[in-house]
Amino acid sequence: MTAHQRRRIYLMRHGNVTYFDQQGKPFLPEQVPLNELGREQATAAGQIFAAEGIRFDKVIVSGLPRTVETATRVLMATGQDIPLEVQEDLVELRGGKLSAIPDEDLREAFVGAFDGVVPEQKQFLGGESIGQLMDRVHPAIDRLRADKSWDTVLLVLHGGVNRAILSYALTNQRIYLGNLAQTAGCINAIDVGEQQADWVVRVMNFSAISTLQGESRHTTMEVLLEQYMKSRGLRKGEKEK
Repeated sequence: MTAHQRRRIYLMRHGNVTYFDQQGKPFLPEQVPLNELGREQATAAGQIFAAEGIRFDKVIVSGLPRTVETATRVLMATGQDIPLEVQEDLVELRGGKLSAIPDEDLREAFVGAFDGVVPEQKQFLGGESIGQLMDRVHPAIDRLRADKSWDTVLLVLHGGVNRAILSYALTNQRIYLGNLAQTAGCINAIDVGEQQADWVVRVMNFSAISTLQGESRHTTMEVLLEQYMKSRGLRKGEKEK
């Protein structure tokens, strides 16, 4: 490997899932599978990789079913048979108990962790803080970069985790940029060199089935907040009174 040769990380968010039922009651986030749209997104991403002739040396998932299913469908579409490696340090931000969040704090609890440059003490849904997330994600990425056994790796992870990785790549600092969109099933491409500061972000938030993403201008957490409000009998706007 020459001094200027970089290796490639393909970073995906898992495909779409259904977190709440029609009444706004939450499903267990540790168990939700891909829904029909999510399966379509995962297969479409795999077809993009196949069309480009991309071959992976390593495939890493968080272990949650939605990442495992997404990675499996991507590999099926590319015709590659690679065992999935589970890294639990890359699991999604851990939320607290939704029922413990007062109505007036719902909006901040849902979207505050993804608003601009996020303070480390900011908690996600009353649970894990952004600082705690970076405490486990940054070392995991450093270990991956120190592993010289791969040239091209696929990571299939989560929206919050992906933001931590992309923020690290863009700044090479302990900064969390919450407003980096990560559409379900999206693909990011990051090149890494030998030096710690050698990051090149090539592609961000590319959706294989919605390249211009014109169907919505809401964030994932804004949509989930509106869904959850139904379980409390709240209408849009009432949470802020």
